[in-house]
Amino acid sequence: MKGLLFLYLLFLFGAQRTSACPHLCSCHGSQVDCSSKSLTSSSLPTSFPTGTTSLLLHNNRLTSLPNGLLDDLTSLRSVSLHGNPWDCDCGILYLRAWLLRQPATITSHLGVNCSFPPGLRGRLVVYLTEKEVLDTCHYWYCDLALASQVCLFVFVVVQAALLVALIVFLRRFERLSKEAKRTTEESFTAGESLRENEYAPLKDSNI
Repeated sequence: MKGLLFLYLLFLFGAQRTSACPHLCSCHGSQVDCSSKSLTSSSLPTSFPTGTTSLLLHNNRLTSLPNGLLDDLTSLRSVSLHGNPWDCDCGILYLRAWLLRQPATITSHLGVNCSFPPGLRGRLVVYLTEKEVLDTCHYWYCDLALASQVCLFVFVVVQAALLVALIVFLRRFERLSKEAKRTTEESFTAGESLRENEYAPLKDSNI
């Protein structure tokens, strides 16, 4: 009995969550208005009420939409997405695919223009070819790979320079050690010869 009660409460709580109006947005019936809230792709609500028929997301700072954000809104009839600085790199693939799946009667794609990169600025997202989008991904990965290779090359050069410096230092230390040892031996030999010369007159006088 307690288990059934727990499941009922869990279902009720989940239903309340899916029907609750998202933070920073206003809801009027089945319309969810999140427009002009300075929302970014990271601050955008992660879910919307399941019965949403109209979703207003225009005039924000959205550069992309999280994958799957709109997939569960089966009752959705209109979405306004204009007035956002869409970044048409790899992150735009979900929005492009979602727009392509919409019926021709839904004009959600209007005003959804690329702001970045410069080569695609002003283009409608829905009309981008897959190659154009993937090319931006390719260049991004190439830049990252090039930067990694440069860093690796600099690291190897620094390590080689340190190794050469260590070898030079060890050879110089070895040479200085040999010179110091030779100087010590010469000083010791000279000292012995001097002492022998001092004792020589004494030996002659004793004889």
